[in-house]
Amino acid sequence: MNDQIQDFFQKSLIENQIDNALYQTYSVKKGLRNEDGTGVLVGLTKISDVVGYKKIDGQKKDDYGRLYYRGINVEDMIRYPKENKRYLFEEVCFLILFGYLPTSEEFERFKKILSEQYALPPHYLEANILGFPAKNLMNKLQQEVLMLYGYDGDPDNTGILETLNKGINLLAKIPSIVCYTYQTKVHYFDEKSLVIHHVQKDLSIAEMILSLLRPDGQFTHKEAEILDIALALHADHGGGNNSTFTNVVISSTGTDIYSAVAGAIGSLKGPRHGGANLAVKRQMEKVIGEISIEALDEDIERIINRILDKDFNDGSGLIYGIGHAVYTLSDPRSEILSEKCQELAIEKGRYQEYKFYKRFGEIAVAKIYERKGIHVCTNVDFYSGLVYSMLNIPEDLYTLLFVVARTVGWIAHNIENKLYSNRIIRPATKYVGELKEYQPIEKRES
Repeated sequence: MNDQIQDFFQKSLIENQIDNALYQTYSVKKGLRNEDGTGVLVGLTKISDVVGYKKIDGQKKDDYGRLYYRGINVEDMIRYPKENKRYLFEEVCFLILFGYLPTSEEFERFKKILSEQYALPPHYLEANILGFPAKNLMNKLQQEVLMLYGYDGDPDNTGILETLNKGINLLAKIPSIVCYTYQTKVHYFDEKSLVIHHVQKDLSIAEMILSLLRPDGQFTHKEAEILDIALALHADHGGGNNSTFTNVVISSTGTDIYSAVAGAIGSLKGPRHGGANLAVKRQMEKVIGEISIEALDEDIERIINRILDKDFNDGSGLIYGIGHAVYTLSDPRSEILSEKCQELAIEKGRYQEYKFYKRFGEIAVAKIYERKGIHVCTNVDFYSGLVYSMLNIPEDLYTLLFVVARTVGWIAHNIENKLYSNRIIRPATKYVGELKEYQPIEKRES
């Protein structure tokens, strides 16, 4: 760090400090959050709804969380008995994009539209990915999305149908870009063999990801089913989450879909948003390393107290994977992933590890209520990292899989905002500084 810049900065802190009390004085919501932690309303949507509790006749009756896509409970879609669950994520994508459940014929046409766009443009892989390895794959994915702008014959056309078509093209291509950029990274920087598979149009997106990542291209039905469910659960989470709102803010200026999606990826890269599942995995590895997987409940309770007392893990006092801004007693995504994680753990011979996670989560929830008097629950990040680990998906790809899933939500909100708001998003800030008189430099005190 430049010492002179540091000196300037320290002086600026004295000159420009904003008193925290001013936020209440002017009723300014920090982080666009109300005093109770709920988000400030910034728009209307019919795409998805995140429900922390249900009200009946104006009274709070049910604290169990629900997630709705276009008014349909996601849990109902996942739990509905089907003989062949291969394309749940694709069905969710259709529902989110078009607002209704497709007929069998419509769904087959939609799957074909997607699969026909899996492949990257001719020579794109060699020209843009293999020749330009990157250590940070989220930054690389941003670059690749912007690179696709140059392969579009009319990239700045922001019409509704044009945006929809471009968005579906991104939705189809991002999974292979994610896999190829990872393979390139480990080849160049970790000196591992480079294995590149061609995309297969007869595979679902979840199946394609597993086939591209694995040297032999093989996967089990259970593995594909659970990755499919994980993608479906991450597809959207309302218009107020940071990356979706970022995408809408950027697109509200009238810019192209590539810029909006690249900006959303930058938002999702942040550890407060998309990187939480990796934080959970690393936290749990440290916990197991400290007390072992056979630890008694009392041992788990002691280490949870240490985490809360900022005496273990990263010293933040946070238990990653526990608590949510909206959900109180349960995060429906976590509940589903927990069940599927158990099934996968049995198949993978890692049932003891799953049971440890389950015990840790239950004890952490109880301990937080005991110490702070608030109801919390395990959130989707608590089990998603463990699920990805059991699927042999590298840590580098945890947040990128979030991008694969959430792209459809970004596209839908982008289009909905164009259709029904179509104004540049420009909130205001309150100036709380003093008015000062300009002085020529020769009169300023040193």
